[in-house]
Amino acid sequence: MKVAVIPARGGSKRIPHKNIKPFCGKPMIAWSIEAALASGCFERVVVSTDDAEIADVAEAHGAEVPFMRPAALSDDFTGTIPVIRHAAEALAMPDEAALCCLYATASFVQPADIQRGLEVLENASLDYAFSVTSYAFPIQRALRITPDNRTEMFTPEAFNTRSQDLEEAFHDAGQFYWGRVAAWRAEKPIFDANSAPVILPRARVQDIDTPEDWQRAELMFKAAGLG
Repeated sequence: MKVAVIPARGGSKRIPHKNIKPFCGKPMIAWSIEAALASGCFERVVVSTDDAEIADVAEAHGAEVPFMRPAALSDDFTGTIPVIRHAAEALAMPDEAALCCLYATASFVQPADIQRGLEVLENASLDYAFSVTSYAFPIQRALRITPDNRTEMFTPEAFNTRSQDLEEAFHDAGQFYWGRVAAWRAEKPIFDANSAPVILPRARVQDIDTPEDWQRAELMFKAAGLG
């Protein structure tokens, strides 16, 4: 059994109703729903929400909303893992099943990437397989600004090392997280040794938390020919 769960609460503050705000011609969540359906990976594509309007939009684009998320899991402080655990339990999924958490704002996600994630999860004894991308600049050269408005390196010993000799670093791409239901139930950490990466190109990764992020994402989306 394989299920996609798209968490989409209604309380976004910085971009009101972000999950259903029109993005490049469709409600934002529609891009994630359509990619999940097109991937052919899932018996069910489910949206976990506390918001009736989001539920209506989700169902209109082909997802199921078989339960409403409780208020206790819909505040500003609840993490993703408890939300997915709740969904797995509400759907009565067996421990050995595969559940993919797919973010509602993952407008850049491609069906082939979702398929790759499933292949990675199934071809190894893993708890999770999730999307990552590389940093555009060596993290060893990162700077901090001190309280007296001066600069200092986080890793001063890397100052004289050539950029091409520094280890490449990656970060969470914020698109999807394949996991075994047993791992979600146990609330195991995702960024751990028993997780594997699904590497995405930087041109298809953009976090969307602010209006500026949103504008940049639409420009990138159109430039990539995804719309």
